[in-house]
This record gives sequence, structure tokens and C-alpha cells, in this order.
Amino acid sequence: MILDGQQVIPAANNMKSFERLLSEPCHNLILLDSRLSLITTMVRMGKQNHKHVFVHADLIQGLKNDLAGAEFVCQSIRPYGIISTRGNMLEIGKKRGLVTVQRMFLLDSRSMETGYRLFDQVQPDMVEVLPGIIPELIQEIRGKVHVPVIAGGLIRTTRDMKRAIHAGAAAISTSRAELWDRSLFGRV
Repeated sequence: MILDGQQVIPAANNMKSFERLLSEPCHNLILLDSRLSLITTMVRMGKQNHKHVFVHADLIQGLKNDLAGAEFVCQSIRPYGIISTRGNMLEIGKKRGLVTVQRMFLLDSRSMETGYRLFDQVQPDMVEVLPGIIPELIQEIRGKVHVPVIAGGLIRTTRDMKRAIHAGAAAISTSRAELWDRSLFGRV
């Protein structure tokens, strides 16, 4: 199992949060905003601390989201996994043996249809849905994609976390440190 049962995946959006997570007993973590000049070092630090670092490739400052950028992330940085809304990034990640997570925004019916088409094309290992506070859509997506679904975005309370998990999410992702402390390893 890719997430090893970890239901809360902390997402670091700065170096201070990332460094804190290195000393926490979680196995999986997400690196959101990062600079091209730091990302290789951060992924290496994660590996040294036995962490599975998922990099949100679309949010790497200084990296162009094209084929060359995808190759750079997958060959040079070599995170455990990548998160992206872009098919080329996910396809290269799959070819290079990384765990791939398609980020899918639940804006309207059209954006969901686009997300499903990308899923069918790429067949990522997981899907992250944002916002993760719509249980009915989590259930629908889980039923259509048949891979683990991560609920992220706008999850503010333990109640939000529980609703997402009960709706079928395998895990939730959050940058809210107060939610990391409550249930980092236990079941939500």
C-alpha cells in the first residue's frame, strides 16, 4: 500500500514546516511551495530521514512545466512521488518509477470531466481532490477511478477530516499544523 495506512498527510509550504516534519514519525509528506534552488536538498533531507516526499511539481518556483521540467524533476530530484495537474508531468513520473498523484480541482462539471479524461489517459497511482470537503464528490470520484483518493484543500477541522475519510478518501492532505498533531498516525 502506497500510503501505509497513514490517513493524514502533512503538507509543508515552507522550510520551517518541512524541517519540523523531518522529526515527526510520519512516513509520507507533501512538499508544496518550493524553490528550484532548494528542492533537491529538501528531497535528499527527506530520504535521509526515511520519509516519502511527494513534490507538488506545479508549485516549484523557477521550473517551467514542460517536458524538460518533468524530466528534471523525475531524473535529477527523484522524489518518492509527484503531484500534478499536468499529464506530461504524471506520464514522465510513471515512466521513471515515481508514485504519481493527479490533482483534480472540483470547480464544476467541466473541470471534473477534464480530470476524468486525464485520469483515463495517464492512470496515476492516486488522485487528490480539492476541495476535500465535499463527501458526495469524494464518493463519486472514488467509485470512478478505483485508486486511492486523497482529500485536500479547505479541510479545517477534525470533523472535516472524518467526513472525507468516511466518504471514501484514503487520506487527507493538509498544511494546517494543528491537524497534524491530532491524528498523524492514528485513524481519523
